[in-house]
Amino acid sequence: MMVFNSVSDFDKKLMTSEKTSSQFYFSRWRGGSFIYRLVGLFSPWREGSYLLQWAEPIGMVLIGLVLSLAPFVSSSLVGVLLVAGAGYWMLLTLSDRDLIGITPVHLLVLLYWGIATVAVAFSPVKAEALSGWVKLTLYLFWFALSARVLRSPSLRNWTIALYLLVSLVISVYGIRQEIFGVEQLATWNDPESELAEATRAYSYLGNPNLLAGYLLSAISLSISALWVWRTWLQKGVALTALLVNTYCLYATDSRGGWIALVGLLTVYFLLLYYWYRESLPPFWRVWLLPLVFTFFAGLLLAAITFVEPLRLRVMSIFAGREDSSNNFRMTVWAAVFEMIRDRPWLGIGPGHSAFNAIYPLYQRPNYTALSAYSIYLEHLVEMGIVGFTTFLGLLVTISYHCWQKITRLRNLNRPEGFWVIGAISAIIGMLTHGLVDTVWYRPEIQTLWWLMVALVASYYPQIDSKKSNII
Repeated sequence: MMVFNSVSDFDKKLMTSEKTSSQFYFSRWRGGSFIYRLVGLFSPWREGSYLLQWAEPIGMVLIGLVLSLAPFVSSSLVGVLLVAGAGYWMLLTLSDRDLIGITPVHLLVLLYWGIATVAVAFSPVKAEALSGWVKLTLYLFWFALSARVLRSPSLRNWTIALYLLVSLVISVYGIRQEIFGVEQLATWNDPESELAEATRAYSYLGNPNLLAGYLLSAISLSISALWVWRTWLQKGVALTALLVNTYCLYATDSRGGWIALVGLLTVYFLLLYYWYRESLPPFWRVWLLPLVFTFFAGLLLAAITFVEPLRLRVMSIFAGREDSSNNFRMTVWAAVFEMIRDRPWLGIGPGHSAFNAIYPLYQRPNYTALSAYSIYLEHLVEMGIVGFTTFLGLLVTISYHCWQKITRLRNLNRPEGFWVIGAISAIIGMLTHGLVDTVWYRPEIQTLWWLMVALVASYYPQIDSKKSNII
C-alpha cells in the first residue's frame, strides 16, 4: 500500500485526539474487567506456535468458507462453520497480549447482545428463545472475527473479491432462470394479477426476495471496487459483477429489493458527491445533485411507463389490500402489533422459534407466518422497546463511525474509503429492504450484514498517527 510522508496538522491532531480519548475510555473499562484479564492467557503458547503466525490468513479462510458455501448449503452446515469461527476468534483473543481493534461499534454490538440475553431470561418461551440467542451469538462472533481479519488491506481485498465472484455464480444462474424459465417454488405473485404466471428468479437461494437481499451488498461493493481496484482486469471484474448482479436483482421481481436498490444507490451517490465535492467547479457543486437526481428520476419514470412487467409490479405496491402479498403482510402486521402491545419492553425473546411459538396465539385464520415481515417490527417483538432502541443506537453509531472514516480517508486521499462508502450503502439497502421483509434474518443475509458492519469497524484501528499512514 502507498505510504504518505506527510499529513496535515489538523489530521494529526484529530488522529491523536481519537487515539488518546479511545485509550482513556478503554483503560477505565479494562481496569475493573474480569473478562479483560483473560486476554493474553495463552500468549506464551502463541509466541512459539508456527500456525498462529498466520492467524489472520487462517481467519480469512474461515470467512471465505462461509461466504462461498452459505448460498449453496444448509443452514446447519453454515452454523458449524460459524461455530468454528467463534472458537477460532476466542483462541486468538486469549492468545493476544492486548485486546486490539475494539471500537465503539463493538461496544454497541456487545450491548445489543446483552439486551438479547436479558430478553431470553424474561421470555415466556425460554427454550425457543435460547435457540435464537445461540444463533445471534454465533453471528456476533462472526462479526468480531471479520472485523479483526478485515483490518488487513490485502485480506480485505481478497475477501471482497471472493464474495463478488460467488455473487457472479449466483447471478448467472438466476439470469438463466429468467431467460429459460424455471418452476416457481411458491405462489410469489398475486394469482389474480397479470403477472401470475411470470417467472421470478431465485437462483440457488430458493426465494426471489432472499436473492434480492443477497445481491444488494454485491452491487454496492462492486461499485466501490471500480474505484479501489487498480488494474483493468480487476475493474473489468467489478464492472461485470455490477451489471450482472443488477440485472439479476431486477429479474427477482422483488419490490422490496428494487426499493432497497434505489435507497442504496441514492446514499452511494450522496457520499460520492461528498467525496469529490471540494474538487468540483463551483457550478457543479450547486447543480450536480439536482441534475443527476432529475435525470435518474426521469429514467426511472420512463422505464415504469414503457416496460409493462415493471409497471405492473411497481403499481402493485400502491394497491393496498387488493394485492394478495400486501394484504398478507398487513394482516400479519396487525397480529404483530398485538404481540408488541402485550410484551412491550423486552419482547418474547430472540429467534424465529420464539416467534413461531407465540404468533399462533395472535394470528388471523389462514394467515400463518414465520416472521413479522419487517425487521423493525421483529426487533420490537423479540427484544421489545429496549432492544429496538439499542438496535437504533447501533445504527447511529455505525453511521457516525462511517462519516468519520470517510471524512478522514477523503482528507488523506485514500481510495480505500470507497470500501466504507460501499459498506454503509449496502447497510442502508438491507435496512430499506427490511421495512417489508425479514430475509435479513436468514444466514445468507445475516452473515453479509455483519460482514458490512465489520468492514466499517475494521477501519477504526487503521489510523496510525506515528507512522502517518493507513496500514
